[in-house]
Amino acid sequence: MKNHIKCIVIGGSAGSFTVMMEILQNLPKDFSLPILICMHRMKHGKEGFANALNLKSNLNLVEPYDKEKIKKNSVFLAPANYHMCVEMDKTISLSTEEDYNYSRPAIDLLFKSASYVYKKHLLGIILSGANHDGAIGLKCVKDCGGMTIIQSISESQVPTMPKSAKKKTQIDFELNTRQITEFLIQIHKTKQIQLVS
Repeated sequence: MKNHIKCIVIGGSAGSFTVMMEILQNLPKDFSLPILICMHRMKHGKEGFANALNLKSNLNLVEPYDKEKIKKNSVFLAPANYHMCVEMDKTISLSTEEDYNYSRPAIDLLFKSASYVYKKHLLGIILSGANHDGAIGLKCVKDCGGMTIIQSISESQVPTMPKSAKKKTQIDFELNTRQITEFLIQIHKTKQIQLVS
C-alpha cells in the first residue's frame, strides 16, 4: 500500500543534535515537505541552538511564532521552553503549559497533535534520547495510519528513546542516520513511500 506524505515530525534528545544536523545538511535545497522538529534543549537557550542547526542546513529553519502557518520548504524547530503543537487549520500553536514527560517542549505533544491533523499523511521519526518522550507520540502516528521510523538502536548515542518507541508500537523502519536521510530524499522525489505490511 502506498501513502502520500505531507508532513514530517522529528523528535530527539541527548545524542540527537549531530544526527539532526547531518540530516538537514544533506537534504536538497528544494526539499518541499514541511518538517517540524522537537528537541529537548536548555529552557533558556535561545537563538544559539537554532543558529547552529541553520549553519549546516540547506533548508530554511525557523523557530515559529504562535499561529504561524505550516508551509512547504520550511523547517520549524520548537522554541526553547515552549510546547509546539499542530492545530487543525495547519498552523502552529505554542504554549507554556507545565512540563510533559519532564520536558518543555515535549515530543509526545507535537507528534500527537500532528497525527490528528495529518493522519496517514504523516511521517514520524524518533532519534537518540535519554527518556521515554516520543514513544506514545510515535504510537499515535502509527495508530492514525502514518509512517514510523526510529534511529537505529545500535547507532544511537543514547538509545532509550528509540527503544521505548519500539516497545510501544510496531515500528515501520529502524534506520541509521544516512538511511533516514536517503529515505527522506526518496519521499521528496517520489512524494510516496511504500508501507511495509
